Amino acid sequence: MIKVGVIGVGYLGAHHARIFSELKDVELIGVVDANGASAREVASRYGCKAYENHLEIMDSVDAVSIATPTTIHFPIAMDFLMAGKDILIEKPITSTVKEAEELIREAQARGLVLQVGHLERFNSGLSLIGSMIDNPRFIESHRLSPFSKRGTDVDVTLDLMIHDIDITLSLVGSEISDLRATGARVLTENIDAAHAWIEFENGCIAEIVASRISPEKVRQIKVFQRHTYLSLDYQSQEVLCYRKVADRIETEKIKPEKKEPLREELKSFIKCVRDRSTPVVSGVEGKEALAVALKISEVIKNGKKY
Repeated sequence: MIKVGVIGVGYLGAHHARIFSELKDVELIGVVDANGASAREVASRYGCKAYENHLEIMDSVDAVSIATPTTIHFPIAMDFLMAGKDILIEKPITSTVKEAEELIREAQARGLVLQVGHLERFNSGLSLIGSMIDNPRFIESHRLSPFSKRGTDVDVTLDLMIHDIDITLSLVGSEISDLRATGARVLTENIDAAHAWIEFENGCIAEIVASRISPEKVRQIKVFQRHTYLSLDYQSQEVLCYRKVADRIETEKIKPEKKEPLREELKSFIKCVRDRSTPVVSGVEGKEALAVALKISEVIKNGKKY
């Protein structure tokens, strides 16, 4: 039985607690939140203990997921790593690349699991198109959301766009040769809308758009490669495939078994803890996505080139 805790039980952390409480061979020991009332409410719902300080749960768990605000990811994660605990950190891994590098070094030195919560990697539709992609030439991603105060403590590049940055890097598998971006502060003091154009050394180009001031929620990726066009709606997990066969275009709609990405992500984390295996999104991948997201923000704010 793997004993786990959840640090931070806002919107997403509460879902972590729910899923951990339902997983086989996992015992949810407790939840931690600086807001004691929130911790007690979630703990009561899922039959575990409530704490207001993460140090109080340290000796009772084998692993934790950290779903606090990004600005305090680093100190909390480092405390658990130094105590020999496996961790999953919600994206972005940290506020700075330097902090991410320190966590990676600590985890590697101690042989600990360090997973980053890029849950779209566990979307059934993405798993499907990933198996169909061969040398993509152009990738177009849109991630748009109606305005919500959640996540506005950071730029939209770190809040929403980082998902598509991570996915794009994993699909292309090449170094970036050029990056251009534009965006704007609209409803907050941080960047609320961003548009990035990324060119890779292997010739692939990616256009990534993110906004948290959209009238509707959109989660979509389109991949263009030789004789094939793939489109995925992350919300429905439905894939459309258009292929050129001889002198005609064949169309196929594929709808894989729909699964809850967060559940699949947490199951994968527990498997890594149990088997001592490398996560799908390790600290290294989390750091790489963070570095690109921060660069996009820098280009938008300062007009600097890549």
